[in-house]
Amino acid sequence: MMTLTSKQRAYLRSLAANIDTILMVGKSGLSDELIKQAADALVKREIIKGKVLETAPLSPAEAANAIAQATDSVMVQVIGTKFVLYKKNEKEPVIQLPRAPRHQDV
Repeated sequence: MMTLTSKQRAYLRSLAANIDTILMVGKSGLSDELIKQAADALVKREIIKGKVLETAPLSPAEAANAIAQATDSVMVQVIGTKFVLYKKNEKEPVIQLPRAPRHQDV
């Protein structure tokens, strides 16, 4: 699984502020269809925003973690009932992340 630097996470959060919420987790929880919808959207967009409704059996953090694991994506953030996931499209990347700094020997 990929790890993000704080700079990359901040960049993704700034992108997420302007996108629509496309994933809704409701009272049926995490169905196979919901996971497939998330996976398909991540391939196309690389970054998606989801919302966990009050009727859902999971907390927003639990839902985001479960979807991230099932789709091999990274949870960027959870704020209130909303969450943001990111997965790089290896074939056709859309988002250019800030480079991770190289570790220097001291």
